[in-house]
Amino acid sequence: MVRDAESDGGNASRACHMVRDAESDGGNASRAVAPRCAGPSRDAAYDGRVTRTVESAQVLPYPRELQAVGSESRPFEHLLDLADLPPGAMRRITRGELDVLVAHTARGIAATDDRCPHMSAPLSIGVLEDCVVGCPLHEGRFDLASGRPVRMPTTGGLDPEGRYHPVWTPSGSAPKVDPPGKKAEARQLTRVRLLRYYPVRIRDGSIEVALPQLPTG
Repeated sequence: MVRDAESDGGNASRACHMVRDAESDGGNASRAVAPRCAGPSRDAAYDGRVTRTVESAQVLPYPRELQAVGSESRPFEHLLDLADLPPGAMRRITRGELDVLVAHTARGIAATDDRCPHMSAPLSIGVLEDCVVGCPLHEGRFDLASGRPVRMPTTGGLDPEGRYHPVWTPSGSAPKVDPPGKKAEARQLTRVRLLRYYPVRIRDGSIEVALPQLPTG
């Protein structure tokens, strides 16, 4: 299954702005500007198989430590044609039980799980701005260049380092009330994970991805 989830530039927030949710101001999340699509540091170790520019489309490099488990030394397989993924577009490609997000970001093409690292909503129906994908469920923003959240979901929770961020309310909305109880406790203990990547290459107009071996039967 291939699903077109191209971004709506008119409605998207400028997604490369870091939002700190540890404190709220009048119910709204406080904001701090971050470099646009900065990604990992220049000295970060990248997977050597995904740093080439081929056929006028660049493959987005990712930190080696964020490569998906089981994709090491796996063969590349065709997922979709390059012509079917213009800049700014996202697609869901399903292989068995695995849903893959393929995104053509401002810095190149990336492949990761089509599951928000917060509560597993499909990122492919969210918004892509530059290198940042926005989740359609709780408004979290995730940098495809670094694998990190740049805005925590409205439900709050734990960031990848385990720091707690409270519930916050989008600008222009009434302050959100989070009554105590098991649901609030579950939200507080839900950790936003780092994205995990599948190696990508482009050959003869085909976007190919190395996927882990899927269970059979």
